[in-house]
Amino acid sequence: MQRMFGTDGVRGVANAELTADLAFALGRAGALVLTQELSHKPTLLVGRDTRISGTMLENALCAGICSTGASVISLGVIPTPAVAYLVRHYKADAGVMISASHNPFEYNGIKFFNADGYKLSDAVEDKIEAMIRENNYPTLPTGEHVGRYSIKTDATEDYIDFVTSCIDCRLDGMRIAIDCANGANSVAAPTALSQLGANVNALYNAPDGININAGCGSTHIDALGEYVKNNPGYDIGIAFDGDADRMLAVDETGSPLTGDEVMLIVGNHLKEQGLLTKDTITATVMSNLGFFLAAEKLGIHAVQTAVGDRYVLEEMLKEGYALGGEESGHIIYLHKNTTGDGLLSALLLLSVMQHTGKKLSELRKIVTILPQVLVNARVKNENKPLLKTNEVIVAEIEKLEAEMGGEGRVLIRPSGTEPVVRVMLEGNDKEVLRARAQKLAGTIEALLG
Repeated sequence: MQRMFGTDGVRGVANAELTADLAFALGRAGALVLTQELSHKPTLLVGRDTRISGTMLENALCAGICSTGASVISLGVIPTPAVAYLVRHYKADAGVMISASHNPFEYNGIKFFNADGYKLSDAVEDKIEAMIRENNYPTLPTGEHVGRYSIKTDATEDYIDFVTSCIDCRLDGMRIAIDCANGANSVAAPTALSQLGANVNALYNAPDGININAGCGSTHIDALGEYVKNNPGYDIGIAFDGDADRMLAVDETGSPLTGDEVMLIVGNHLKEQGLLTKDTITATVMSNLGFFLAAEKLGIHAVQTAVGDRYVLEEMLKEGYALGGEESGHIIYLHKNTTGDGLLSALLLLSVMQHTGKKLSELRKIVTILPQVLVNARVKNENKPLLKTNEVIVAEIEKLEAEMGGEGRVLIRPSGTEPVVRVMLEGNDKEVLRARAQKLAGTIEALLG
């Protein structure tokens, strides 16, 4: 049986896979599991992004929560990291975000945060799922013991107050273009940056329920790059995704930066200030080889985890690291927030520019991102474990790595959801890499397909 929870909550096409019935069940089971040991009447926060299905799912979810006797405070449209922060700020018992992040509008998702603002562990998610599948609920309250629903109208302002306090400088004199992805940051981001003194031009900040992430946002960074390139005078362009837990940037020429570059620029500045705990940045195996080479030159230790922000966070919490993230722009700074925070990441990057007086095109010179090629090899799911033991495949990979002589990398990663193996090569010549990657993918398909 396929697990209900994925790597970032429960997701699916709204009203088909993620139905109102399922949202109600998740609200009820989630509230019961997360608050079962409390001696007081629990309170849960609920936020959502701008998708048309958001209000439908919110109403069902909140009904499920209230049916347990817990109360709900609706935060309305708000970034995911705001929910993580406000759970702690309001001293709530849990938080829920309704969003499918960077996915198209027809999708939606539900993810939970505990009282400390962290996403749930697999074990807690499994308890919620088991309760739903087994339909095993305790006796539910009636009468005056049913939960109450209320709306918090100034939640966005409270988040803005928090995030603007996270940097020690103003942004006066900076001209910034921001792509809000027609998503959850359409109000918070331009307001926060303007309050700090920046001259802000907000693009894609008119959500209509169906235009979230549509040709805009951090997954379509080229749109912002073209805008900045064709409208000279901006110091930087910043793009968020639909729920604003990630960000990417373009420099003053319109050239895009990866999350790896943002992490290294911010991390190097934090190191110089003595704020980069253990001089370490936590990244994933998908971070560019150039990132790791540059980190070594800067005296920064770069730790690798499996792909997924939850694995980055687990490593950071286990070892006490402060900064980590993914090349997609999902960056976590634990000194300030408990999850990826696009607006916080943007402010950290802007503060480096202000403190150093350097243009972003100059700051990014500390790292050279190597060309990267990704090719999918179609295989049978049952054959994926043979990747590490098949002698022909292992020999082919070793041969490729030897040919690269330390100036390239081979990464083979089975997909968790599709019958494919992702073959990624990094090096100096993209065309050579493409030919090598296609050859290796062909070998894998022939042996395991």
